[in-house]
Amino acid sequence: MSAFNEEANIAAAVKNVADAASKYADKWELIVVDDGSSDNTNKVASRLAEVNKNIRVIRHEKNSGYGASLKTGLYSARYNWISFIDSDGQFDFGEINKFIEKQKETGADLVIGYYKKRKASLAKVVTSKIWEAFVFILFGLKVRDIDCGFKLISKKVIEKIPHLESERGAFITSELLIKAKKGGFEIVEIPVSHYPRLKGEATGRKLNVIIESFIDLFNLWKKMK
Repeated sequence: MSAFNEEANIAAAVKNVADAASKYADKWELIVVDDGSSDNTNKVASRLAEVNKNIRVIRHEKNSGYGASLKTGLYSARYNWISFIDSDGQFDFGEINKFIEKQKETGADLVIGYYKKRKASLAKVVTSKIWEAFVFILFGLKVRDIDCGFKLISKKVIEKIPHLESERGAFITSELLIKAKKGGFEIVEIPVSHYPRLKGEATGRKLNVIIESFIDLFNLWKKMK
């Protein structure tokens, strides 16, 4: 779980994950990656970790971006299956049981969510669709919602694909799926509920981040040609 200035949401998000993980897994760990927050996100998460030893907090001393946070979590994970979810309260981790059931049914290496109905601005939806179109044209990867922040991944995928390079939000999940597809791993999709952000402010759609992500995308295409 990546978190940047999510003081208002982090406690509820952690509780949501911990409750569901306790229900559906015998052994689990929740890694909260605090990406250099300037508010009390780290203090709140650290207090929760003191109470529940299944919770671990890793702090970036400076804000490095969603991609860097996701990589920290993925490469720090200890168990055979890894799920990641946003910390803004827009997903219900209780739906993880559907991911588990889908994986058992299909034997897939990655179960990725797509929004039943995305609670986001029209601009976010449109830019996401443009991004997905470019990914399909360049790499032949076709999924419904490439950047949906709720996925279940076998640890062997992370261990066997080339090291993830991106530090940016818009590109990191695309890079993961592109490399997983090229590596021959099976990807299946599942619908997930999406809820409005009630507190805090999203930070991942700055113009410079979007432009740099497109540059990363074309650079990856040139490497993989």
